Amino acid sequence: MIERTGWDRGLSVTADGKGLVGHAGAVLLRRLADGIGLTRGLAGVLPFSRVSGWRERAGVLVQLAVAIVLGARSVLEAEQLQRHHQGLFGTPASDSTMRRLLTALDGTALARITKVRRRVRRHVWMLLNLRPGGFPWIEVAGRTLRGWVVVDLDATVITTASRKEGAAGTFKGTFGFHPLGGWCANTGESLAMELRPGNAGANTVDDHLRVLAARLEQIPHSSQSKLLIRVDGAGASHGLLQHLEALNTTRRTVRYTVGWKITQEDEAAIAQLPASAWETSLTQQGELQGGYQVAELTGLNARGGWPEGMRLIVRRVRPSRRHLKKLTDFEKKTGWRYSITATNIRHMWGIAGSHQIQFLDALHRDHAEVEDRIRTGKAMGLRNLPSHSWQINTGWMLAANLAVDLDAWLRLLTLHDDEDLAHAEPDTMRFRLYHLPARLARHARRRFLRIERTWPWASAFTTSWKRLTRLPAVT
Repeated sequence: MIERTGWDRGLSVTADGKGLVGHAGAVLLRRLADGIGLTRGLAGVLPFSRVSGWRERAGVLVQLAVAIVLGARSVLEAEQLQRHHQGLFGTPASDSTMRRLLTALDGTALARITKVRRRVRRHVWMLLNLRPGGFPWIEVAGRTLRGWVVVDLDATVITTASRKEGAAGTFKGTFGFHPLGGWCANTGESLAMELRPGNAGANTVDDHLRVLAARLEQIPHSSQSKLLIRVDGAGASHGLLQHLEALNTTRRTVRYTVGWKITQEDEAAIAQLPASAWETSLTQQGELQGGYQVAELTGLNARGGWPEGMRLIVRRVRPSRRHLKKLTDFEKKTGWRYSITATNIRHMWGIAGSHQIQFLDALHRDHAEVEDRIRTGKAMGLRNLPSHSWQINTGWMLAANLAVDLDAWLRLLTLHDDEDLAHAEPDTMRFRLYHLPARLARHARRRFLRIERTWPWASAFTTSWKRLTRLPAVT
């Protein structure tokens, strides 16, 4: 016998509701895509037909990106999620239609979409400059990098349990893919990403140069006067650093910080450092960080062939238990664990104390935030590539990057003054805004999307919508 608790007394469950909308946050994302010109821009480069039954490919791609933001992990789940919004957006595109769209995204189509993304990003950055507080600048060690656009380059591993096209063993001992991506640290946008086989090298120069060129192309020219490029240890190659130096012109200043793989020559140079050369490092708030020390290694390393003027900053810390097995003989002897950063920063215009080694060390350590960008990307469609086909997976990766941008732009343009949501993780956004249920009502030839008035973030939802409706039209 089932014990009654009272709450279900007189309760009946039926399937006869009307005008219900699940995952109502989709209206914010779609309104944003339309308002900033993304949907219209894609319509100009994707196939179009007036044949009866034809689905506009631009709308299909935008709705796929919206579904990925909501949590879709495959084209089938994307179709099912869109059924929640039939009263708003019409009959959802079938999974077969979405597969045909992704299959048709060849090199030519992707190049055209890249140009659309660049135009849209230029418009969004213009809006960011006009919002209260202006463009989001990075803060490092208590200093604001005003005027500097910071871009991070990093690779990640996407595992797979089946033999998909291009999947291979990775350097981590897993099986899957090894894509390389670039993100804007100021905004959290996914600027560029290249799908690579699982056995692709971590420090392949050509791949780094190709993705670097793609992400720099996404940055509006008006914002390229001062760029900071950050790469982990996989980027410490002659070809990449020489290319970064060559990017400097009379109108553009390019600075970089790159992780450095320590060799025996480096350890010999470290051994020459006097005790007085070591200084206490700084936290990201600009306070002293006890137990961590940095020193200038430039001039003591005799290795040639590297860009002239490059500096080496060495950092040391007492090793933790999990690092004991990875220590070199030199590190075991000294009792310290070392890491080195290579940089061409002698001075960053407008940043006081930017020449100091403590600041440069903190500046490169801030690159670790790229792991947050990678985690966000995997939470939005990149945890698993859904198809056996390399072509479809490439298109899916593009849709996932669009999803990351839409989520970032929504927070930057409409929730920037909301402390709880301005930097919220994908799951938080889904719980508080995107997955909010609503009822679609009609009155006097108008439609009203009604959400629960007692929901703690109801005001944030309605404020976001009002700000989206006031966005300046795209010229």
